[in-house]
Amino acid sequence: MPNLVHDPSPIDALAPTRLKSATTAGILIGAVVIASLLDTAIAAIGHAAGASHQFQPLQAPPFISFTLLGILIGAGGWAIVRRRATQPRVLLRRLVPTVLGLSFIPDLAMLVSSYLPHSNVAGVISLLAMHVVVAATAVIAYTRALPVG
Repeated sequence: MPNLVHDPSPIDALAPTRLKSATTAGILIGAVVIASLLDTAIAAIGHAAGASHQFQPLQAPPFISFTLLGILIGAGGWAIVRRRATQPRVLLRRLVPTVLGLSFIPDLAMLVSSYLPHSNVAGVISLLAMHVVVAATAVIAYTRALPVG
């Protein structure tokens, strides 16, 4: 007589993990899309305010690439802090603004150097706004995809 009791296989045991991974990936992809759309709006406003159309950081391929990279690296850092810190919420409340502030340094350096052609105040302010939008979008995504207990 066949065994009618379901004996869960190792594959069935992985189902919740796969679902959680897929959900996390979906949330992070959504964050990249949302942040990239908002960055596109910021770039348009920056151009209208006088930023050069030749200013590379305000062109879609570079800012979308950096948005993707920033959100993925941030997710890795968030996951490490979440797993290893004794008080992850406290650390993240300090770390997120610190990292955001540090991300401003290269952009602000464009105002006093000529290492990136076609930069001006409107372009740099647009980049700073993009950093804030990406950070805010990422933190919202991380709190849903990688909640801190």
